[in-house]
Amino acid sequence: MQQLKFTGFIFFLFILIESLTLPTQLQEVDNFNVTQKFINENTASMTIIAFAQYVQEATFDDMEMLIKDMMKYKDKCLGDKTLPECSKLANNVLQEMMCSMEGLPQKYNFSHCCRKVDFKRRLCFFYNKKANVGFLPPFPTLDPEEKCEAYKNTRDSFLNQYIYEVARRNPFVFAPTLLTVAARFEEVAKTCCEEQQKANCFQEKATPITQYLKAFSSYQKNVCGALMKFGPKVLNSINIAVFSKKFPKIEFRELTSLLKDVSSMYYGCCEGDVLQCIHDQSKVMSHICSKQDSISSKIKECCEKKIPEREDCIINSNKDDRPKNVSLTEAKLTGSEHLCQERDTDPDNFFAKFLYEYSRRHPDLSTSELLRITGVYEDFLGDCCSRETPTDCYRHVEGKFNETTGKSLQIVQQECKHFQNLGEDGLKYHYLIKLTKIAPQLSTEELISLGKEMVTALTTCCTLSDEFACVDDLADLVLGELCGINENRTINPAVDHCCTANFAFRRPCFESLKPDKTYIPPPLSQDLSVFPVDWCQSQNEELQGKKYSYRFLIQLVRLKLQLADKELLSLLTQFITGVKKCCTAPEPEACFHEKRPDIGS
Repeated sequence: MQQLKFTGFIFFLFILIESLTLPTQLQEVDNFNVTQKFINENTASMTIIAFAQYVQEATFDDMEMLIKDMMKYKDKCLGDKTLPECSKLANNVLQEMMCSMEGLPQKYNFSHCCRKVDFKRRLCFFYNKKANVGFLPPFPTLDPEEKCEAYKNTRDSFLNQYIYEVARRNPFVFAPTLLTVAARFEEVAKTCCEEQQKANCFQEKATPITQYLKAFSSYQKNVCGALMKFGPKVLNSINIAVFSKKFPKIEFRELTSLLKDVSSMYYGCCEGDVLQCIHDQSKVMSHICSKQDSISSKIKECCEKKIPEREDCIINSNKDDRPKNVSLTEAKLTGSEHLCQERDTDPDNFFAKFLYEYSRRHPDLSTSELLRITGVYEDFLGDCCSRETPTDCYRHVEGKFNETTGKSLQIVQQECKHFQNLGEDGLKYHYLIKLTKIAPQLSTEELISLGKEMVTALTTCCTLSDEFACVDDLADLVLGELCGINENRTINPAVDHCCTANFAFRRPCFESLKPDKTYIPPPLSQDLSVFPVDWCQSQNEELQGKKYSYRFLIQLVRLKLQLADKELLSLLTQFITGVKKCCTAPEPEACFHEKRPDIGS
């Protein structure tokens, strides 16, 4: 997207947030009041989330000062809502408070945002967020006994600190998700602090929370990245595919109405407006729950829950069954004599309806594949409708769909074959080589993280019945991480093209990439020839060995970008074998100097 167009779209997005009005219908008012009550009860937590995500470097002491100011503001406005300052958007109030904290804007380098106002300020704070959190210290870990003591004696402070640490490391995760994570963590603390084996309990029960956070973080960043880079049309297409697969009996008119609320929710949540995000997500879920009969039979129990459990339950509910009266094919969208006229009357609505009809009939396909098929349909009709006899042309469109899906399926099958043949370690090496070759400019930490996520996608999906959709969706999330959420993210020309050219075809684009020809290899690193003493001395030799082997391999690929994968892996094997032999030698460094692989210059 060109800079001018992008800036214009963002202007529209932030103005839209500013112009949102209070509810008027009785049901909306009731939902608004319930949500407002939840917000009033969780003001401190939401203040922490917003501040920690906007200014990730800020300390917890800074956070506590802002909480006091925000609580005073809340109490004042609950006492008298007619005060002039109480008519402001909460996000604007929060940012004004952040900017007025003495010395803070200068200390954490956000004073340039404070010189702006309203939507321009909020946009500035959004771009101030850093996806790569390597600059933060490691996540603080307490001894289980200390953890339980802190929870017992200072519950609020303990939980607030947890929210702060999680939020600053996940600056693009939506507030409702972080509040759910905090609530689940408190349940773990309650349970484990009563156990004898507290450490084992925390380790076992905290793992699913971490996995939940990672999954939602990846998805939310991916969708927000699509919105920021490609605009509202792509966001709408993603949501049509997702909701049509999940709720196949929903009528198109009802879906269109629901998606207006969904789009509004993403505008607020992606911007980082914590209160608006919670209000809008609650409104979406209330909309769904008020139309259960026409939307889904699987959410009755979810709709009886309170915020935020209701939202979380609906999001994680099973897909509804395809209605019996919905055939596998929709003839009027592929064989009607008047397709070209219908398309020309309202193209956006026409292709949205096609995506809806195709998605509800094919829940086995990934969201990306459904978007790819819609793109193919659009191009195919464009060609057919320019001919003298369009019907003779577009009656073959189903074959084009099958061809598109066949290509995508082939990629997934190849990936799952790697999973079966290489094992988890071999698979990790495979993706480290592949990712480093196409994006050597990424940091070593980023490449290791992306490789790990790709391996997780395959180990999770390659044994499932819905293998294709699972792999394709999760692999696309990995690419979303690589491409980033901000439009100013740049890696190299080929990768940047794949990230910005076409959202639906991003994965096929990456599959076709060759080693980056623009990359200038670094000088031969001393790290490749220095004996890794820590490996031998580590208590967990296997874990330390993997850490060194991953780093060695990435540095090696950067140095020898055009070398075949087999040769790279052969040099890696020599390195690992040499280290293991030399760990037990009388003079390990002299031994390694003799046994190390010959990398050349």
